[in-house]
Amino acid sequence: MSDTIQDDKLVELNYKVIDQKSGHILTTVEFPLGYVHGHSDVLGAAVTERLEGKSEGDIIEVPVDCDLLYGPRDESLVFTDHIENVPKEYREIGTTIVAENEKGEPRNFIVTRMDDKTLTVDGNNPLCGRKVIFKLEILTVRDATIEEIEAGGTVVPEANVSDALKVPV
Repeated sequence: MSDTIQDDKLVELNYKVIDQKSGHILTTVEFPLGYVHGHSDVLGAAVTERLEGKSEGDIIEVPVDCDLLYGPRDESLVFTDHIENVPKEYREIGTTIVAENEKGEPRNFIVTRMDDKTLTVDGNNPLCGRKVIFKLEILTVRDATIEEIEAGGTVVPEANVSDALKVPV
């Protein structure tokens, strides 16, 4: 009998985010994303709630209104400036620029439009205003280690430096 997803289980999965309106795949995560159920909100409550009780090999589809995850689209977070005011390394559509507000809190802005004279950045999450389907394939479900529970996800073991320095006698 395989484990089912519940608190303190390490879950590894792949997923796709599909736009409900167009059917286009917006994001594909093909490497295993690992999280500890009940200890990480990496996928958002709407998705993790639907994973509860599922098992390795299950594929589920979860419709999500992204405004509930990321808030509604805020047009005050869209800025257009003269291209000469923007450093050359940021002059490519899709580039992420990290800026801080007056409180020192970082926010990501993505270059969304550019022409010969102007460049536009958008601080909204790219999924704002969309209704999507998260299509998730559950790859692994097992008891999480204490380290994984503390980290909220998969822990990559560090190389043991002391072993590498041992000299055979």
